[in-house]
Amino acid sequence: MFDTHCHLNFQAFEGKLETIIKDAEAVDVNQIVVPGTDLETSKKAVEIAEKFKGVYAAVGIHPHHVFEIYSKSSVSKFFNSSGSPSRLRRQTSQVVKNLTPSLLSKKTVAVGEVGLDRHYYQKTKHEDYKVDEEFVELQKEFLKEQIKLAVKHGKSLILHNREAKHDMLKLLNEVWDKRLEGRAVFHCCEPDEELLEFAKAHKMFIGVDGDVVYWQEKQGFIKKVPLEMLVFETDSPYLSPLRKFPNEPKNIKVIAEFISELKKVSLKEVEEKTTENARKLFNI
Repeated sequence: MFDTHCHLNFQAFEGKLETIIKDAEAVDVNQIVVPGTDLETSKKAVEIAEKFKGVYAAVGIHPHHVFEIYSKSSVSKFFNSSGSPSRLRRQTSQVVKNLTPSLLSKKTVAVGEVGLDRHYYQKTKHEDYKVDEEFVELQKEFLKEQIKLAVKHGKSLILHNREAKHDMLKLLNEVWDKRLEGRAVFHCCEPDEELLEFAKAHKMFIGVDGDVVYWQEKQGFIKKVPLEMLVFETDSPYLSPLRKFPNEPKNIKVIAEFISELKKVSLKEVEEKTTENARKLFNI
């Protein structure tokens, strides 16, 4: 099986990678994608992928971590003065280019996780964290640039969307490239019909995580998602189906068993189809 989204590059797994990967392989989870969330974790994702067989990397700047750039710049004045958006785009493009060395690794299969996020995080390393429209606009600029990067280098796209559906769909409709068809996923997809319809129309995949085990609304949503569109992800160390921290890639097995029961499809078919989907998604 395939864990399409697992943060082995996070501190929770420091010094434990060999054991974590071995435990996953013991239940036939033998392919894993490790997404970056900023420049540092992207580099680390590549280092891990290059060390372990069956492990791949994605590189990107998560919308939450765009705040660090936002807080150190005068973004609001860019938007309030004439000609400012072009200057902002140039600066954004320059930061995103720093991902290129990591993107060029043979083990890097995607740009991600990238996207839009209007959620107000109670726990964050960023001081004075706030979600205002200037911050959201900067997130959009970063997302556009990173989508361009994925298309330019022929990589897949891992999209993070949290409480920003309308912004996300509007932006994707503006910048969508047909080369992303079959190569993009809504990571940990919110249970939303519009997101599903967009995904169907653009041949995207839907990522389902351990929260489906205890979230009834998500269960109803996943029942409507065709098996041909589903990929499994743990989002480790978060979203454990067992509600334990840290989550691990071995728990893909728990998710598979639950989806088998939920959709009334044999476990074998669920495992085989979602693995096939993941390999298509990442062109592996």
